[in-house]
Amino acid sequence: MSRSGWKWVSALRFLLPTGSLTVLSLGTKRHLSTTEFIPRICIVGSGPAGFYTAQHLLKHHKLAQVDIYEKLPVPFGLVRFGVAPDHPEVKNVINAFTQTARSDRCTYSGNVTVGKDVTVKELQNAYHAVVLSYGAEDNRTLGIPGEDLAGVYTARAFVGWYNGLPENRDLKPDLSHETAVILGHGNVALDVARILLSPLEILRKTDITEDALTALSRSKVRRVCLIGRRGPLQAAFTIKELREMINLPNARPQLDPADFQGLRDAVKDLPRPRKRLTELLAKTALEEPGEEVANRWVSASREWSLKFFRSPQEALPTADGKQARAIRLAVTRLEGSGDAAKAVPTGEVEELTCGLILSSIGYKSLLIDPSVPFDSRQGVVPNNLGRVLGAPGLYCSGWVKRGPTGVIISTMNDSFETAQSVLEDLQSGGQARAGAKEGLDLVKSILQSRGIRPVSFSDWEKIDAAEVSRGKLVGKPREKIANLQEMLKLIGH
Repeated sequence: MSRSGWKWVSALRFLLPTGSLTVLSLGTKRHLSTTEFIPRICIVGSGPAGFYTAQHLLKHHKLAQVDIYEKLPVPFGLVRFGVAPDHPEVKNVINAFTQTARSDRCTYSGNVTVGKDVTVKELQNAYHAVVLSYGAEDNRTLGIPGEDLAGVYTARAFVGWYNGLPENRDLKPDLSHETAVILGHGNVALDVARILLSPLEILRKTDITEDALTALSRSKVRRVCLIGRRGPLQAAFTIKELREMINLPNARPQLDPADFQGLRDAVKDLPRPRKRLTELLAKTALEEPGEEVANRWVSASREWSLKFFRSPQEALPTADGKQARAIRLAVTRLEGSGDAAKAVPTGEVEELTCGLILSSIGYKSLLIDPSVPFDSRQGVVPNNLGRVLGAPGLYCSGWVKRGPTGVIISTMNDSFETAQSVLEDLQSGGQARAGAKEGLDLVKSILQSRGIRPVSFSDWEKIDAAEVSRGKLVGKPREKIANLQEMLKLIGH
């Protein structure tokens, strides 16, 4: 075959059974055949994992058509509903996701629940590749007596409440007690503590919901105690979040010096992030602060503490048996060292009086459809580099692939890996042999037959504009609409 008439920058080529040439291009090409194989790919979930997967596919395959399905009318998943309101810089990735969604080879369909409105098998019939990127929508449970008492909530629900997640809009957490307990030592736990203790003048400039702002303005919470089963060397939060807590206006830290004795010698051989984090913890616990900081802490009306080597045993009820009044903790010791260390009860117990208990021990993915292989113990879809085991043409990325760990950059790299697996399989020609697929047209007809009206990205942009407009009226970047019916009414659904 002559190369004249083709412009190549960089391309991966493969030959279809029909003999027509398909180009997996990283650059520019011309004179495409009318018989060119156009891969149709759908992504389930519009959070970071979904959008990063779509971004990589669109960038590295110049013919791919990518459709994103989302159960909510609004996109962006945990970037919208999980990132703390006072961390607006983290939400800047929405700009890149918006550019991806506006591509003429990408379609967003919100208000579509995969597994209910359309099955995964139906998606597989419509697409050459289906990527599951729907995240972790459930909570890990404590498994202790009293977990269902009033005043006990999951951190996920609490975060969803102040971030405008529709399913949590009516949470109404009890903030009428002075002491709150958070079970967990991760970044989400610190986010929740920071929101509970932050001055209102800071929160008023964020996109926290007005309902949450009103409730927090009446909050009686003055002390937040964060409980961890293990020690300082196993804390899961990062140094950025710790610094924010230490520097929080009108709040002082309370750390037990006994938890940090001898740790400075132990950190010498640790990886740099863990070493820096532990050194900052030890400095805060053991050293006298400078005069300015000391004065700020002395005058602070609120405080937060990190309690190590404690494991929750039971949420204790009030006399009527309805409301949490305290939590019973088992004192623990460590067996082993480093991240592998296990907390073992010593037999000693403590009780901590509190009226609000928030469980922040992690998220969990759920099975989206009976046809999908799923490891219910690990809460993940079994896979190899994103290829779902035993299910050709089915892929996964993000938390449903690797578990609910890591930050957005971890999800980006993970999603690129899955997208690369899809591209490699396209290159091998397996999907091409399946012939043309109807993609979005077929799914639209299925949804229409079931009375489901998808929300387009331009519909979302109307919701977005309304939220920004409402926010301006009260001096905020946006006022989120948390009512699904209100969202749909706004766009004429």
